[in-house]
Amino acid sequence: MNQIKRINKYSPLTESMFYILIALLMPLHGYGIMQKVEILSEGRIRLGPGTLYGALSNLVEAKLIIPEDGRQDPGSRRKVYSITEFGIELIGYEIKRLEEMLKNAKLLLKERGQ
Repeated sequence: MNQIKRINKYSPLTESMFYILIALLMPLHGYGIMQKVEILSEGRIRLGPGTLYGALSNLVEAKLIIPEDGRQDPGSRRKVYSITEFGIELIGYEIKRLEEMLKNAKLLLKERGQ
């Protein structure tokens, strides 16, 4: 499958998935992801453990993130995740898509005199 088809398969991302991916631009464990998403979204998005781990499972299956078992502290049960190059490409695509939506909305509001 070519890259455009792969990207289109996962786009558009939900807001939660987008925030999880950008939170993983630096490797984090599950609880760290929940905290980072809440901070980045200014408290608007609060991920519960069930929602987060379901999303992480889907993102791993899609090869957008990978578990970094080797980065765990010795004796720690926390699994650390990091984003893949494909995940970074998808973020870039989503940013362009969202920028286009904003540009068009602003243009149409301006035409309306808003």
